Amino acid sequence: MDRSRADVRQTYDRIGEHFSKTREYAWPEVEAFVDDAAQTNLALDIGCGNGRHVETLQQRADRVLGVDVSRSLLDAATKRVPDASLLLGDAARLPIASGRVDLAVYVATLHHLPSREARIASLDELARVLDSDGRALVSAWSTAHDRFDAAADAETGFDTTVEWTLPGSETVPRFYHIYAPAEFRSDVAASDLSLVELEISSGNCYGTVRPEPF
Repeated sequence: MDRSRADVRQTYDRIGEHFSKTREYAWPEVEAFVDDAAQTNLALDIGCGNGRHVETLQQRADRVLGVDVSRSLLDAATKRVPDASLLLGDAARLPIASGRVDLAVYVATLHHLPSREARIASLDELARVLDSDGRALVSAWSTAHDRFDAAADAETGFDTTVEWTLPGSETVPRFYHIYAPAEFRSDVAASDLSLVELEISSGNCYGTVRPEPF
């Protein structure tokens, strides 16, 4: 893991306990994606955080894996979903065998990876672990978010930091790459995934993806 990605881990280890308390409920976009899926053997949540979407995936899968780079967040997930299999791991180097996963969510995590190379590598990893018929939902903050003054038709996004405020008013900067929708399409196209559908919702790009056929 390069230094910048190590910073992501250290950031979420620092804020993980407090962050987890603010992430109680599943996102409706994730619930809708999972509701539309058939019953599966194995599901995966990349960047699982405190396990809130692991719980959602358990409605459709016999077994759910959760992967996160932060041990602090995995500790919270262990308490919330003790029957899930939770792994410490990097989104760009998933500790999972190829072609094993039927259903996956990769939400609110891609935008924390500090380079385009790392982001596309993580999408390639998602493609690698998915079964040939598998589907995944990938999300990232978008230039359409109302907190950003960016052109809606921008071709490229931008890097920024967003501060997290801990009890006691300490602030911790978090890296984000804010995706233009056209750029999101481009990065998926540059990976081993195919984009089935793209939706802009609640200021995020949501892409339904599948492995590129070989």
